[in-house]
Amino acid sequence: MTVRAVWNGEVIAESDDTVVVEGNHYFPRAAVREGVLGDSATTTVCPWKGTAHYHTLTVAGAENRDAAWYYPEPKSAAAEIRDRIAFWKGVTVG
Repeated sequence: MTVRAVWNGEVIAESDDTVVVEGNHYFPRAAVREGVLGDSATTTVCPWKGTAHYHTLTVAGAENRDAAWYYPEPKSAAAEIRDRIAFWKGVTVG
């Protein structure tokens, strides 16, 4: 099944190879449209997944700060989501 992430009226990621953890689809980085992910200094810590890093989305001139996150070095229990991207903050995934 192909899963899409849509924000600001545009598909920003699409894949039939997502990993679902805690209800969130983690997309392969290569499935995310080029040019929509911007740098962010934000990080958060999950006790079992590790430290999440964030991206700001930019689509059609609009910005959605810290709306995408990933785990570059997840703990072993979450190894399957290493460097995959998940979305929130108004991004529709389905």
